[in-house]
Amino acid sequence: MFGRHNAARLRETLTGIETMTRFALAVLALASGVYTYLGVRGILDGSATFVFFAAITYSAAVSVAIYAFWSFMLRFVPLVTGGMQRAALFLTMGFGCLMIMAMSSWLNAAALAGSAALEQHLAVTVEGYVGDLDKAHGNALAAQSLLPDVQRAADRFVRLADDERSSGALTGTTGSGSVVQLLTQMGAQMTELGNTISKSREEVNALFEQGSTHLGKMRELVSAPGEVAPRADEFAAEVIELNAVIAALQETGIAPSVKRAAADLSLGFIAPVADGQTPGLAVRQDQVMDNVRASVASQSAALAQAADEILAEPKVEPRRFVPLSSAEAVLRYWSDFIPSWAGAISIDLLPVVLVLVLMIVNDAMRRESSSMEGAESISAAEMLRALALYRQMTGDTGPEARLMADAERAMSPPPAEEKPAAHTETKLDTPAEPAKPLESDATVTPLDTARKRGDGPARA
Repeated sequence: MFGRHNAARLRETLTGIETMTRFALAVLALASGVYTYLGVRGILDGSATFVFFAAITYSAAVSVAIYAFWSFMLRFVPLVTGGMQRAALFLTMGFGCLMIMAMSSWLNAAALAGSAALEQHLAVTVEGYVGDLDKAHGNALAAQSLLPDVQRAADRFVRLADDERSSGALTGTTGSGSVVQLLTQMGAQMTELGNTISKSREEVNALFEQGSTHLGKMRELVSAPGEVAPRADEFAAEVIELNAVIAALQETGIAPSVKRAAADLSLGFIAPVADGQTPGLAVRQDQVMDNVRASVASQSAALAQAADEILAEPKVEPRRFVPLSSAEAVLRYWSDFIPSWAGAISIDLLPVVLVLVLMIVNDAMRRESSSMEGAESISAAEMLRALALYRQMTGDTGPEARLMADAERAMSPPPAEEKPAAHTETKLDTPAEPAKPLESDATVTPLDTARKRGDGPARA
């Protein structure tokens, strides 16, 4: 009785919540349709009327499909008990869940996190352009590292020219001759190269400041309030300006110019003719000019090698900004919006929990109903025989056993009474004759005895 009572209570409860289950399923389907409408509206292009009717039609179809599918599952899955049939229904339910996610869940996620995903796309793009601007700026300034070497070489040539002019440190003869002229010429060339490198720094810094201004504007557009679409358009315009600045920085790099100047120092070296008044001075001048030639060649090779290392650095490839829709942004940056994805999927797949609950409750009702069927249909005689068999098996003779035996005797039917035979019936309505007094033996004659027996002749 207790199992049957539980099954009845479960059945009554299921009947009571049936309306609530339908209402909850309808609300979930409607909510999914609303967010699907918002997601579709952000994808479609065209006139406002076309976008409205197309989005509302699609969202209505999604709501009806979700309600119908889960209604079928709520009805059939709890009733099917066979293993193969239930497995087939589970497989069908899984396939249906995938279809619902494909047609609705990602659009729900786009509606929930579309604006945030677009801002995330803009922020990632800004960070990429920050890296590009820094790299282009670094490449442009790399040639500035050659400036100290060039300045030292220029100072050395100028100093040697001054020493030769004032004290004849190289040739032993003071005055301005061919050696002083050559050293002054090399010092002037190195000084000019150093000035070119110094001027490029100012231009590079100006371009970098301009690029930083564009980046600041792009950051403001990322975090500014309001709709994302107009901000994305302004962002694209700033991207174009920034790409132009990055390209200018790469063209402003002085490394190619330094390499060409270094090659000119060696290849374009023209030594003047020795103008010494004496053969010994002319020989010494030729020796000094050969040393200057070797020094210039060494300096040229060092500068060319340093310029080659700078030019070997990879250039900044132009980055192209690709605007995304809210749905595309949600798919690309899905890992940053897992809570939004969880909410969007839960709206569509929450009925799975309802299906499992109904399946478990129906299984419990079937188990409770079948467990007491035999006990509820047993008769009194079968129960008494079972009790007697139990006493025989256990040998129980205690008070409880005696009480059970008394109950058995009380419930047993009385034995049937035996009916008397037909020939032994007596007439209860015939009165008995009074007894006659006994006569003595002396007065009793044979005749009297015969009369009593009816043997003598009849009395006249």
